[in-house]
Amino acid sequence: MQDYAIKNIIFNTMAMKKISIIGAGGWGTTLAVLVAENGYDVTLWAREKEIVQSINEKRESKNYLPGIKIPNNVYAESSIEKAILNSDVVINAVPAQFTREVAKEYSKHINCDIVVNVAKGIEVGTYKRMSEVLKEELPDKVSIVSLSGPNHSEEVSRKMPTATVIASNNVDCLKDIKKIFHTDYFRVFTHDDVIGVEVCGSLKNIAALATGVCDGLGYGDNTKASIITLGLMEMSTYGRLLGAKRATFYGLAGVGDLVATCTSKYSRNRLVGERIAEGKNMEDIRKEMKGMVAEGIQTTKAVYEFSKKNNFYMPLTEQAYGVLYKNKDLKEAISDLLKIE
Repeated sequence: MQDYAIKNIIFNTMAMKKISIIGAGGWGTTLAVLVAENGYDVTLWAREKEIVQSINEKRESKNYLPGIKIPNNVYAESSIEKAILNSDVVINAVPAQFTREVAKEYSKHINCDIVVNVAKGIEVGTYKRMSEVLKEELPDKVSIVSLSGPNHSEEVSRKMPTATVIASNNVDCLKDIKKIFHTDYFRVFTHDDVIGVEVCGSLKNIAALATGVCDGLGYGDNTKASIITLGLMEMSTYGRLLGAKRATFYGLAGVGDLVATCTSKYSRNRLVGERIAEGKNMEDIRKEMKGMVAEGIQTTKAVYEFSKKNNFYMPLTEQAYGVLYKNKDLKEAISDLLKIE
């Protein structure tokens, strides 16, 4: 009781700042809990009023983070204008393919200078990274920070040791952003390669889809290791073409996130690949996922189209695209991958 009282005294005397999180899925809600426990007031935006009600009245998000108590200094809001009112920092936690649409909504009301993006994906049609999308839609004064790494919400929300990276073209803001997220179980490292960090966070999902297929077909560790290695090569190929640094692909944002996403039971993209291999259609898979999004499906399309337009070879992405969008036979796709010289 004494420790609890001391903690509350410290908490109440801290200089509070408001953080707004746009997107109340598993990761957005996890970050809301983490940031709130660091002493910040948090407004969490969700479009669905039942999610808002559950968080505000029951202090739990049963759909996305069951069993995790949400602190009282997290307030859920269905109005995006009210959600970002007087915020010091906005965190973009909506899925990649919805980021532009939602950013257009809150760009009219934003009055802070920093937006942290935690969505992982490449926009279909434009082939833009999320920091590029946000830069196009938000006021010029806003600096974009990208947070990425091997960060499953199911583990972070239960305070399992985790590390992540933050990167921005405005390196001066990274020290302050680090303070918002850094805890004794969630370690934050600053990075100077925005392109590499975002490419890694996006393309690792394609490899995760493929490893899920391997699991679903009953293939072993040798096959999975080959797919992960090929995924790392394609991340590097794509990233270096855009100007990313080679070392980024061998750090937390690269091989760290790649391995976690390709092997974890919590990986949505690996799960989708596994279910496809079991013969399930996408409609059934979406129902099973209960509103959660596997970013790799749309990112596969974006990366495949970009590679074709720019005439460079991405064999894993090409086979994943064939399976997802052209109904290619799974075993044929694996066989074609094995023919790579």
